[in-house]
Amino acid sequence: MKRDYKNLLYRCLIMLVGLVIAHFGVTIYLLADLGADPFNVFVQGAFRSLQSLTDSAFLTHGRTHIAISLLIIFILLAVDRTYIKIGTILCMICGGPIIDFFTMLFSPVFAISHPVWADILAGIIACAILAFGMTIVIKSDAGTGPNDLVAVVISDKIHRSFSIVRIAVDVAFVAIGFILGGSFGIGTIICAFLVGPVAGFFLPYSEKYINVLLRCQGQKV
Repeated sequence: MKRDYKNLLYRCLIMLVGLVIAHFGVTIYLLADLGADPFNVFVQGAFRSLQSLTDSAFLTHGRTHIAISLLIIFILLAVDRTYIKIGTILCMICGGPIIDFFTMLFSPVFAISHPVWADILAGIIACAILAFGMTIVIKSDAGTGPNDLVAVVISDKIHRSFSIVRIAVDVAFVAIGFILGGSFGIGTIICAFLVGPVAGFFLPYSEKYINVLLRCQGQKV
């Protein structure tokens, strides 16, 4: 039991490193002001739709995000509970504070006016960083965020490439979010079509190095 606990702790530490890397990319992406990431377009649309139905002060974008994330987790628990890990909850709890920390550091840089091409380049670089960090989170086998959780489950169930499924999931989130009243920019499109393929490229490398780290701890994946 003790060894299992140490194994879980080590995997969670690896996942947290990936989460910091991923959200470093998310922060740059958001500060470039090119649009929300696909999942947040969906959350934004849902939030605006709910706002039109109720005047509750309790209703906020952050709480809507958490509620939708929990709903996705409950749905996937019904599909196959092996996909839901402790790290999935950690992702939801830690993601916001990490982004807030990096936003505080980098806001002065992005407050300076940049040409559009520079913002787009920043968005592409940010998506690559996000995708790389995301693969570490996924391969830590401790848990992952809403977009990737849905994509991982679907790709496993229908035996299709993660990259293709991730694009389909992101496009679906953007489309539904837009119908519900969400808005997006060119960065949202870049993110929807870039993150999946870049993650598909990094996944085997992340798995290789994480396996090496786990073997160094006397563990097997």
